[in-house]
Amino acid sequence: MRLVLEVADDLKVVGEAENGVEAIDLVAREAPDVIVMDIRMPELDGIEATRRLVARGARTRVLVVTTFDLDEYVFEALRAGASGFLLKDAAPDSLADAIRTVAGGDALLAPSVTRQLVEHFVRRTSPDAELTGRLAELTERELDVMRLVARGMTNAEIAAELYLGEGTVKTHITSLLAKLGLRNRAQIVVAAYEGGLVEVGGSPLEGR
Repeated sequence: MRLVLEVADDLKVVGEAENGVEAIDLVAREAPDVIVMDIRMPELDGIEATRRLVARGARTRVLVVTTFDLDEYVFEALRAGASGFLLKDAAPDSLADAIRTVAGGDALLAPSVTRQLVEHFVRRTSPDAELTGRLAELTERELDVMRLVARGMTNAEIAAELYLGEGTVKTHITSLLAKLGLRNRAQIVVAAYEGGLVEVGGSPLEGR
């Protein structure tokens, strides 16, 4: 991966770590914009490492890499605060583009794969009562935006769907993150399913 990334003029590899403990220390020392995190690592796995980085308030965004797209650990990583995930066999250009996407503040969530991933694990549980209560405090427009984020739509697509300006959509998303205590767009997707706002197999604006 290092060799692939060093070819890109706009990307700089500031360090490498062999396990989660080293990854946390590296982030504390170098404060990178993005960390490419393997899920399965010795000493401390990528999920717990992500949780600890989030708990420490690290601004570094986490991009997890995995062998399989339908992987319960990926779902847990998104829940923990990762900004997205990428398969290890992705093309070299995809890795660089993924890092740029995450560094820019967007979530790397391919709609079809993410929906399949989230629904696969959420369908086994009942809606989270505490989260459902917090969702009840959102405005109708915020709920609409959240449903569409959960469907993998971009800000531009959401703006067109709801006849809003992109700036207004960004404002609603910022409000969602603050009200729900979430870190990023990926966690909005997970919360929409876990809170029962979007049901498995439902339509994008169900519940309106």
